[in-house]
Amino acid sequence: MKNIRNFCIIAHIDHGKSTLADRLLGHTGTVTAREEQAQLLDNMDLERERGITIKSHAIQMDYIYEGEKYVLNLIDTPGHVDFSYEVSRSIAACEGALLIVDAAQSIQAQTISNLYLALENDLEIIPVLNKVDLPGANPEEVTDDIVDLLGCEAEEVIHASGKTGFGVENILKAIIERVPAPEGNVDEPLQALIFDSVYNSYRGVETYFRVLNGEIKKGQRIKFMATDNEYFADEVGTLKLTQAPKQSIKAGDVGYLITGIKTASEVKVGDTITDAAQPTQNIIDGFEDVKPMVFAGIYPVDTEDYEELRNSMEKLQLNDASLVFAPESSAALGFGFRCGFLGMLHLEIIQERLEREFDMTVITTVPNVSYHAFTNKNPDEVLLVNNPSDLPEPSKLNRVEEPFIKATIITKSDFVGPVMSLCIEKRGQITNQTYLTPERVELTFDMPLAEIVFDFYDRLKTVSKGYASFDYHPIGMQASKLVKVDVLLNGQSVDALSALIHADNAYGIGKKMCEKLRQLIPRQQFDIPIQAAIGAKIISRETVKALRKDVTAKCYGGDISRKRKLLEKQKKGKKRMRQVGNVEIPQEAFMAVLKLND
Repeated sequence: MKNIRNFCIIAHIDHGKSTLADRLLGHTGTVTAREEQAQLLDNMDLERERGITIKSHAIQMDYIYEGEKYVLNLIDTPGHVDFSYEVSRSIAACEGALLIVDAAQSIQAQTISNLYLALENDLEIIPVLNKVDLPGANPEEVTDDIVDLLGCEAEEVIHASGKTGFGVENILKAIIERVPAPEGNVDEPLQALIFDSVYNSYRGVETYFRVLNGEIKKGQRIKFMATDNEYFADEVGTLKLTQAPKQSIKAGDVGYLITGIKTASEVKVGDTITDAAQPTQNIIDGFEDVKPMVFAGIYPVDTEDYEELRNSMEKLQLNDASLVFAPESSAALGFGFRCGFLGMLHLEIIQERLEREFDMTVITTVPNVSYHAFTNKNPDEVLLVNNPSDLPEPSKLNRVEEPFIKATIITKSDFVGPVMSLCIEKRGQITNQTYLTPERVELTFDMPLAEIVFDFYDRLKTVSKGYASFDYHPIGMQASKLVKVDVLLNGQSVDALSALIHADNAYGIGKKMCEKLRQLIPRQQFDIPIQAAIGAKIISRETVKALRKDVTAKCYGGDISRKRKLLEKQKKGKKRMRQVGNVEIPQEAFMAVLKLND
């Protein structure tokens, strides 16, 4: 056990984490020159296309250092704020972390928040300064920033380049010398922590775990403590580039387990695996239930695919434990699910994965956050409102509370003005402003979560020319003056387009919604009024004009009254048509409501 090292990689998005992981794999001979490719651990098409890590990946490397053979378990983690739950799970399974900082971009908001996660878990931090070969790199300046942040010595910061492979030898040496070997006892009852799982259509659920005490053997009868279910360990092994089956995996090591489980819901990430005959008394703690930040409805395009969508979502939840969903129905869209996501990027990725991996074309409703409503009847009883249509009538409503967050933005000092005005426009209140260096400023705001859900991140990048980094954490609920804006098409309310909006912005947003929908809804044989309403009060209206047939074409010459008669007849027909007519809403209309500022 003294020769095992478990470590993860922490970095802000785009700081060269995956590239450096590739170099480590190449240097230790884990992959041959023929198997090498860029972003080797990012095996999802989506990850390669966007150049981001979405899933944490585990891989084992063998390395000989000073004549001794060491086993290094690397767990690669995502860098985007929406996938911080993946990072927290990887950290729980490790003893050390490589903190990678880009020598050209310096420390960013996400780096700091993930670093605090690692420090809370008492991980040994190894600072690595990456991309030192870039022409725009400032190694001395950024090293000083890292020293200030960590309180370490400047000599402890390893200079490296993922592109050229410079410094990889020093990183491996530091992992072996600085990261402590795992603690645990092989003779105690089995105690293993599940940190990830994937669904394989041939073999069922594959579970990835880290053994804390005891050992897990092939053919052993094991028990999952959260569900109390027992299984046989059909196959155990370690995670090389492909799976390498073994007879047993002992304390301190990381591996995979196949038990032939076919139902996705039986495996819970963060659960403890133990021996069925001699179960351990200690359940591993340290995994909190994930708190979704953004809620949206996901509906199948064809209502017959509802069950298939449920199966797809369950399989996806296995691989992404931060996805939460519950069934709901809508008058406009039929049966579907109310889903909770960690952020807008997470929502986008889930939607894309459903289409690619499961061939499910889905309709997503307007995302919103979870509110607390209080009625006049029981002012102390909390009503949880995940869907705007659940909000009580305005006459019965006492108050509405919405979630607030503490947002940390690090940007160049040139962009402080535009960033502040954006945050104030989004109802933010500045609480702190610190100059980290004469060039870089850290701004702290308290703002409503609902305001950052849609386009905040994109607009922040625009006003700061890409130089601002953003991170947030929830600080609780606060009372706000919120109203429900309904969209009526042809006099019918479309529940999927309802939104809870601050009273000051309601008129402007209602007007923009109507204008946007007028452009997107196809013309029918009759006039379609599009209205935005708060309760019974209409605040905005647009009309999609009817397609008209020229019924007077055959009336050439003669009296005007003949034309008038035909037009009146057409008008009656249109009126009748409007009463029975159904308005089809295209998928783009649901998504367009999100991009009102474009």
